[in-house]
Amino acid sequence: MELSRFLDCLADDFARLRAVAPTDFTAAVPSCPGWSVADLTRHVGEVYLHKTLAIRDGAEPEPWPPAELATEEPLALLDRAYAGLLAEFAAHDPEDAAGSWYAPGQTVGFWMRRMAQETVIHRIDAELGVGAPVAPIPDDLAVDGVDELLKVFVEYGVAEWAKFFTEILDDSPGWTYTLRTDGAAWSVRTGPGVFRVTDGAADAADVSVTGPPAAMLRWVWGRELAGQPSGVTIEGPAEAVTQLRRCIATATQ
Repeated sequence: MELSRFLDCLADDFARLRAVAPTDFTAAVPSCPGWSVADLTRHVGEVYLHKTLAIRDGAEPEPWPPAELATEEPLALLDRAYAGLLAEFAAHDPEDAAGSWYAPGQTVGFWMRRMAQETVIHRIDAELGVGAPVAPIPDDLAVDGVDELLKVFVEYGVAEWAKFFTEILDDSPGWTYTLRTDGAAWSVRTGPGVFRVTDGAADAADVSVTGPPAAMLRWVWGRELAGQPSGVTIEGPAEAVTQLRRCIATATQ
């Protein structure tokens, strides 16, 4: 995706989040246990502020968040933080340096992509929380979101922070997975200390996960609504599927 496209998607999903969240700040968010919609709104605002500083200062701020943010009204914080993030994006070229936890992505462009994906997931959270219909997710954004999660979060996470995945992977017999959606597919191979992602379908995978782009994005991020069809078809051993889901959950917590 072009970076300008990420910014367009960010704007659309921010507008949806901004419209939905105030309809019931007290509602529980089923996809984020323990959070209310107000908590979710505050979190997104804090994330935007954090990335604004990572771009401005060239390093991610620590410690985070500052104590004074806890007293700011969630919607005011969200609005202020979003405005600051957009201003920082506008002041830089995508290739400009920015601090991030992802070593290959130390640029402003990395955060343009990441904030677009962050926002689409959290506007889904807000929709699920208040009981609003989940608005359509563009296919290109959804496909990119699956790609980002598998490669940037899980594959990189296992390589960089292996100790957090020891319980999940060290006794793994080794599984292969194919995740397939419209116009894209990924192969995943796991084993002790291993989570490898390649583009394209595996010749003979132990697990197959197939579905439309939006359904796949919601499935990998755990944003399905309990009791409703997911739109994703899964074939393969339950223990292998559980291993994949646990790796994703650990990498994204």
